[in-house]
Amino acid sequence: MFSINNPYNQTFLSEHQYISDAAASHIVNESKKSFLKWRLKSIDERLKLIKNLIFAFGKNQDLLAKKCALEMGKPIKEALAEVKKCILLCEYYMEHAESYLKNEYKAVDGAQAYIRYDPLGVILGVMPWNFPYWQVFRFAIPAIIAGNTVVVKHASNVAGCAILIEDMFREAGFDDGIYTNLLISGKQVKKVIENPDIAAVSLTGSEKAGADVAATAAALIKKSVLELGGSNAFLVLEDADINKAVATAVKARFQNTGQSCIAAKRFLVHESVYDAFLEKFTAKVKQLKSGNPLDKETDIGPLARIDLAEDIEKQVNDSVAMGARVIVGGNRNDAFYEPTVITEITTDMPVFKEEVFGPVATVMPFKTFDEAVELSNGTEFGLGVTIFTNDVSGIQDKLYLFEEGAVFINAMVKSDPALPFGGVKKSGYGRELAENGLKEFVNVKTVFIQQS
Repeated sequence: MFSINNPYNQTFLSEHQYISDAAASHIVNESKKSFLKWRLKSIDERLKLIKNLIFAFGKNQDLLAKKCALEMGKPIKEALAEVKKCILLCEYYMEHAESYLKNEYKAVDGAQAYIRYDPLGVILGVMPWNFPYWQVFRFAIPAIIAGNTVVVKHASNVAGCAILIEDMFREAGFDDGIYTNLLISGKQVKKVIENPDIAAVSLTGSEKAGADVAATAAALIKKSVLELGGSNAFLVLEDADINKAVATAVKARFQNTGQSCIAAKRFLVHESVYDAFLEKFTAKVKQLKSGNPLDKETDIGPLARIDLAEDIEKQVNDSVAMGARVIVGGNRNDAFYEPTVITEITTDMPVFKEEVFGPVATVMPFKTFDEAVELSNGTEFGLGVTIFTNDVSGIQDKLYLFEEGAVFINAMVKSDPALPFGGVKKSGYGRELAENGLKEFVNVKTVFIQQS
């Protein structure tokens, strides 16, 4: 039995009980039975239900957003935006899925050949709390459209959001077993992966959780996709539009109270514009409003749990002990951590070399572009990088230097249904979204026909 408390004021929200391993096994087995029927459905039949899901999410968007704000502290305006983004993803695949999954015919001398995309079976999703709807949708929707069924182990502190997602699928008319919430603990995940009816697994979460899942899946020769952490750099070159860079930087760091793998975390600014950037950036940060996530004016909510705020506090305090300087913020109150800006950073400090999953921005000057590239790549992660410059054509010839899954020029790194999403190095492997994500959990089957 476990309880969920509101991170804003620590009041009790709900109580839940993990299901047994036997119950989890039964759910997986039932999902496999549903798969055998679901895979026979045409794309049109599947997409009709996705259209119903869009309607269900739209009709219940206020309920969904409020549950998110209460359980993990996301400001309500951002929670509503997350729900709407889930709808956009569904609309994207409604428009493109049929063309992505159709047979591809190849020219082979003296024979007919084509590639077809068949579903794999039951896919396990292990999902995080920071975007409790979006993370699930970007995994589950393409997998289901491709003909798979999914079981989802969501983060325990957003169990209410997890239940609502399953309710929405049911309201949309999906048969039982197509999408199923799996209320299990992290310790139970290994046994679920070992179930013969699980065909593959996708995890979005920590490096440790990803390594454990990948090891279990690999030992059983099962496919896995990992979306792990990030420590994205945000480069401001000498010729950048400083005002635009500052406005983007604030959103890129402090959206979702900084609790995002793709958030900009390390701001690397050319020395010639460093002072101007820092002055304008700190002024904007000071204007951010912290408070009740249910208040539409709130920009910064609490972190999702008190222990997460304590982790941030330790990273900052340890860095300050090593010589870092806090120029804005730096204080914690229960699960709240102030929007914080830190300077005088060295590469051996926790706030530089570790992922800081909260509202803390580090700002460092650099002298040359080569130094900026070295600092940007100086992390175990490789999820994304932002580069602000007016020389767009010139920078494109240098993008190969960046060890990242994505490079955004004059814009913050973000996920978009039309673009493949994923990282390299310890940010994981595999891709979600776009055509790539739709084909992660399919059997790419070659068919060769020699005429007799």
